[in-house]
Amino acid sequence: MRPRIAVIGSGPAGLSFARVLHRHGRPVTVLERDPARDARPAGGTLDLHKGLGQLALEKAGLLAEFQELSRPEGQAMRILDTDGTVLRDWQPRPDDQANPEIDRGQLRDLMLGPLDVQWGRTVTEVVPGSRDGVLVHFSDGQQETYDLVIGADGAWSRVRPAVSSATPQYTGVTSVETSLDDVDTRHPELARLVGDGSVGVYGVNRAIVAQRNSGGHVKVHVQFRVELDWHTRLNRHVDLDRHAALDRHADLNRHAALDASLDLADVEAVRSSLLALFDGWAAPVLDLLRHGTAFVHRPLYVLPVSHTWAHVPGVTLLGDAAHLMPPLGAGANLAMLEGAELAESIAAVRDPEALDEAVRAFEEQMWARASTWANITAAGLERLVSPDPSQAVALFDEVQPS
Repeated sequence: MRPRIAVIGSGPAGLSFARVLHRHGRPVTVLERDPARDARPAGGTLDLHKGLGQLALEKAGLLAEFQELSRPEGQAMRILDTDGTVLRDWQPRPDDQANPEIDRGQLRDLMLGPLDVQWGRTVTEVVPGSRDGVLVHFSDGQQETYDLVIGADGAWSRVRPAVSSATPQYTGVTSVETSLDDVDTRHPELARLVGDGSVGVYGVNRAIVAQRNSGGHVKVHVQFRVELDWHTRLNRHVDLDRHAALDRHADLNRHAALDASLDLADVEAVRSSLLALFDGWAAPVLDLLRHGTAFVHRPLYVLPVSHTWAHVPGVTLLGDAAHLMPPLGAGANLAMLEGAELAESIAAVRDPEALDEAVRAFEEQMWARASTWANITAAGLERLVSPDPSQAVALFDEVQPS
């Protein structure tokens, strides 16, 4: 009798797992809280690395289709000084397939393929150890039992508490996201600024990064070091000079304190506050904010860099649920490869009694690799949003091919 397997979440990790298992002829249930596949925007663009995300797609038999959809030109990267001076301008070679970009929505549609996803299934709790298997509770009061539950449900995973008490912690960096549509027609000067890939501008403890998606869409990420509740504290009288010696990010807090309390739902108020925060930066860079259509507040959280747990039979985690790290290009790639590798391990099991040992062995492998990348990305965030903007340029020099 084949084990009953459920994966919670239809992001890159969950779908990678499900597609590879499906390719091996093994049944799997995908449970997703979204009511439909197009219920919300799928997000921005991802660069899939040759030995990570692309390897996962190869294991799923989807690499050729990915190559048709992806944008190798999206690997281009330009770095500017805050006055608009071009510091670096990297362009990919015509045959460069190391890290091509693909929209998250396109990737999700590609990976969904023939999978049977149960939409609108919000998991509230996972309880291992019952006689019949692992009990999954849903928000509508229903419950189901599986032999193996895979938590691929992101940063605030409802599966994680079944194996670990760890919770995400704020990094000290907040990101505010906005976007521009039909940029080539409506804002041709900004289209030239962004180019085929992305442009990053780095100042003291803050940055603006704009990245081209398909269809003339550009995502803009505004990043800065600040207290988590910065938008509610701006109207308080704080003696910043007294805290300056203790707070190496006091420069940013001083700028923020000049503003008033901020309603994050007020688009124009957020726009004005951000423009004030980046006052003095080059006008074309600030135009990315002036023309943004909406603003989404995204504080950056992480799990401990060496997050592990005592193995729990019948439950494991993938991707952000297991090792949430700064969004520096590694997380989704790792998640996809993990999903593919776990699926291959399970597909190779012929004796149901050996399933748990296969999962346990996978966890050991995942923890070691994820810890390495978590350390790399944590150090990277410190350098990208830093009191010394030259650290960002130096970091890109280190990772860009010569």
